[in-house]
Amino acid sequence: MNERPNERPDATPPDPRAAPSANAANTAGDPATAPAAGNGAARVRLNEGGLNLKPSGRRPAERSPESARAVPPEGAIENPIFICRNVNVFYGAKQALRDVSIEVGRRQVLAAIGPSGCGKSTFLRCLNRMNDTIPGARVTGTIQLDGRDIHDSSLDVVQLRARIGMVFQKPNPFPKSIYDNVAYGPRIHGLARSRAQLDDIVCTSLTRAGLWEEVKDRLSSPGTGLSGGQQQRLCIARTIAVQPEVILMDEPCSALDPIATAHIEDLIDELRESYAIVIVTHSMQQAARVSQRTAYFHLGELIEVGDTDRVFTNPRHRLTEDYITGRFG
Repeated sequence: MNERPNERPDATPPDPRAAPSANAANTAGDPATAPAAGNGAARVRLNEGGLNLKPSGRRPAERSPESARAVPPEGAIENPIFICRNVNVFYGAKQALRDVSIEVGRRQVLAAIGPSGCGKSTFLRCLNRMNDTIPGARVTGTIQLDGRDIHDSSLDVVQLRARIGMVFQKPNPFPKSIYDNVAYGPRIHGLARSRAQLDDIVCTSLTRAGLWEEVKDRLSSPGTGLSGGQQQRLCIARTIAVQPEVILMDEPCSALDPIATAHIEDLIDELRESYAIVIVTHSMQQAARVSQRTAYFHLGELIEVGDTDRVFTNPRHRLTEDYITGRFG
């Protein structure tokens, strides 16, 4: 008979209802020898900060960094006006943007938020090729406007910038009359064939910018004589006078008082019905009020983008949460 030395053939199996032996109690702290715990025990150990054990006693498989990042895109945009893929921007040897991929929807406001120097304004300037005017600047990746690469050598940059208007942080009206500030773009682009058509463009643009009633009796007065909020609305009127498809706004309310800011925000909400708008802002409240989608930038990288309500109430990235809740920035 081939029995092992210490094995008794007539040994009776232990009663499963019997109390655990002292040896079992002594080995309970060893995961390799401990009996399988029930669901409740596993949860207790997990909550107590112990090993993350499943009821089977095995540790769950760890997620790889690649699978952790493979979050399905939320709310894919139908027929976006801008598609940006792997956009990098360099100022000499310094890299300001790293592999930014994002879409801009039609008739939507996209708010770009993040701490100073994170690349928000650099990204904005990529969209109408204003970085081309900076010595040593270099842009890689693809940026498509209506399916066409904006860096195509056959594309007229002047016409591109007519399609993509820009409003800057500080109001910058021309040293001309209010009328000539708005009429300047339509004149150089040949959008008006007569003075009557030009008058109509000026009146319509000022009306849409919410400024007509305030300036209709002094159109020949200098634009620089208006208040700060009025000057910014004049710049917006000048932008929409050339009938753009996209309006870029680089902190348009940072130099304005709360009343003027409220006027600009109301105007943005109205303009959204006709234009795609990308706005850079340091005000989380403003981003929440005026935008439908929000993108968070950090140190040149796009950390998170999604529906504004979701980003502000349930951010997916810890950096986004820390910035929104004021832990830094």
